[in-house]
Amino acid sequence: MRIVIAGGHGRIALRLSRLLAARGEEVAGIIRNPDHGDDLREAGAEPLVLDLESAGVEDVTELLRGADAAVFAAGAGPGSGAARKETVDKGAAVLLADAAVRAGVRRYLVVSSMAADPDHQGDEIFDAYLRAKGEADAYVRSLGDSLDWTILRPGMLTDDAGTGQVLLRASTGRGPVPRDDVAAVIAELLDYPGTVGLTLELISGSTPVTDAVKMVAGE
Repeated sequence: MRIVIAGGHGRIALRLSRLLAARGEEVAGIIRNPDHGDDLREAGAEPLVLDLESAGVEDVTELLRGADAAVFAAGAGPGSGAARKETVDKGAAVLLADAAVRAGVRRYLVVSSMAADPDHQGDEIFDAYLRAKGEADAYVRSLGDSLDWTILRPGMLTDDAGTGQVLLRASTGRGPVPRDDVAAVIAELLDYPGTVGLTLELISGSTPVTDAVKMVAGE
């Protein structure tokens, strides 16, 4: 399986690349900064240099041709303003989804955010972020049968060592989750068709990752 990850140098993406490469998948990561290429290669991923904020849909489509799955794990980052929430957290997710449809890549997984909502109120930067994420999620859902999508909404991300124990449901309530465990859940979700069309929240819990994914997949 060939999997292309947008935001390939992100902390979740690099962890995911290592997991997928270790199990023998072909992994590629879309990055804006070519200087990050060595980090991707070290993680077992092929670097694909493209700025998703300025790229056209045909540019992204070409990068996705031949892939079996696309993962949107990009983000404007905590130091960015409201404008980049719109161009990255929303715009790039929409762009990747459109390109996946054109390239014939059925499987599409979005790393979103808990409480993402296109109607979220507020004037703070984080409010803009939650609206952008919510709008991106709504767009992906609107594509219907064009994509086999899954939306994952982790709780508060930490850099603690993963435990391999999570709570994965349509609604979990708030809580933290290590990026290690988010990556592990994404890797499992890609393998389970029963998770297509689901929007799932994720926090730390007491269920092993594989079992948690099987439960939501109905297996």
